[in-house]
Amino acid sequence: MQTEEVSPGKAVAAKDIQVSSMSLFFFRTQLWLKSPTPYLTLLGLGLFILAWWLTTEVWQLPRFDKLPGPVRVVREWVSKDPSYGISIYTPEYYEHIWRSVLRVLEAFAVATILGVPLGLFMGWKQTFKDYTFPVMEILRPIPMLAWVPLAILMWPERELAIIYLTFLAAFFATTLNTLLGVESIDESFFRAARCLGAKPHNIFFRVVIPGALPFIFTGLQISMGVAWFSLVAGEMLAGEYGLGYLIWNSFILVQYPVIVIAMVTLGVIGWGSSALIRFVGTLLMKWQSREASL
Repeated sequence: MQTEEVSPGKAVAAKDIQVSSMSLFFFRTQLWLKSPTPYLTLLGLGLFILAWWLTTEVWQLPRFDKLPGPVRVVREWVSKDPSYGISIYTPEYYEHIWRSVLRVLEAFAVATILGVPLGLFMGWKQTFKDYTFPVMEILRPIPMLAWVPLAILMWPERELAIIYLTFLAAFFATTLNTLLGVESIDESFFRAARCLGAKPHNIFFRVVIPGALPFIFTGLQISMGVAWFSLVAGEMLAGEYGLGYLIWNSFILVQYPVIVIAMVTLGVIGWGSSALIRFVGTLLMKWQSREASL
């Protein structure tokens, strides 16, 4: 069996690509730090926490006097002996996080595997879109909570029902944004590819998919967000573990600081997952990064 030797020229070229990518990343990071964006972000968060503290703990305004303030929440969150049994030192807290993250990842993966190809084919073939798009538009406006009875009938296992409810919202967002991405491609690219003798499968992989990538990753960010709030609703109705279950159970037990702890945890994890999708999209669409930098 013969092994292909890598020529020095190819090795140097690959190394240059890696260096240029890292240089571009550090250059964009420096520009971001020099811009007012990160500091305005911190200022906005600080003002929000200040308003939260004033309305709940200082002024105790009507409609806010029963809500836990930031000092009370943080004290419970970092306590080694929490009053309500949930803090960063309790294993149960991380069990809730792990269960929710696992459910979202499973639902998001299935929604991506099914939604992206469906959206690509709907945008590429008008006949296929004529069959499938009306069905999508009828099912999409149905609220997720309306699917709960059918989900329980279809998936007697509670875990599968929660994942199915989470999958639905992410699936529609992914599919429709992918469809929009294909439809946004200039028709001249298709005509140029045909004139150059490209076959249909070449057009699909060289024109359709790269042209739709920006919209696909926008749809993935949206689907990740809707997956999280759909998951919370599903866990409230049928969960035993998870952040949604923790929120609802804490409300029933009048453990209000735990509600805020679970909500903030959801927000941080949701923000981190969306940021990860944006980072992957940047790696796959380096041409956009270079154009923005130039």
